[in-house]
Amino acid sequence: MSSPAPPSEPKPIDRLLAIMAALRTPETGCAWDLEQSFATIAPYTVEEAYEVADAIERGDLTDLKEELGDLLFQVVFHSRMAEEEGAFGFDDVAGAIVDKMVRRHPHVFGDAGERSAGEQVQAWEVMKAGERAARTRTGVLADVPAGLPGLTRAVKLTKRAARVGFDWPSPAEVIAKLHEELDELQVEIEAGNREKMRQEMGDLLFVVANLARKLDIEPEDAIRATNAKFARRFAFIEARLAEDGRTPDQSDLAEMDGLWNDAKAAEKA
Repeated sequence: MSSPAPPSEPKPIDRLLAIMAALRTPETGCAWDLEQSFATIAPYTVEEAYEVADAIERGDLTDLKEELGDLLFQVVFHSRMAEEEGAFGFDDVAGAIVDKMVRRHPHVFGDAGERSAGEQVQAWEVMKAGERAARTRTGVLADVPAGLPGLTRAVKLTKRAARVGFDWPSPAEVIAKLHEELDELQVEIEAGNREKMRQEMGDLLFVVANLARKLDIEPEDAIRATNAKFARRFAFIEARLAEDGRTPDQSDLAEMDGLWNDAKAAEKA
């Protein structure tokens, strides 16, 4: 008589779900995990999404694998808390996105036939509009998440408005508006009105995000790249000053500006 086959190893996703359940089990779970709620975990979810983007920006696929795992854990965490409230579980989350992707890709999974990329985008938007109409939020901007980073939300808001014709014809008009907003900010700076300065700065940034959209540039990607460039060049300044046994606070603006230009020249070379 043949011996029974050894039990198969559980799939990693099943192990992850079991680990999450154990962490949230009263009496025996992790005190920190048990204290969390959707609201307290949300900032970590956003942070993990940014770390995924950072790994992609750096082209580090090893790090990307780890960061995607961290982001997946966030999905599992939220799903577990919802399951505890009797709302939904991880399988429901997975099932919902499966249904949505099949529904939104009839050219792949249905009988709609082959469409061009442009036609697919149009069909996608029609389907999403129908899904919004099926919910209580039916306004053009209703389901643009308020929790998105400011520049990203500004792009999504203006893109959504552009679909119904509320948009500048070309980047030139946006640039003109940018100068107008800059002038208005200058007026408030000279007046010393901090609240109006804040408002005008917001208007200026909103127009910058709109210009990025018109140029088909993702503003968050652009600012991340510039942040990295600034950090890299400032590190160059610190390294050059360290050769003399000094730190930036022992230098002055003129010297550091010269070293900054050296850093730029080195990058171009």
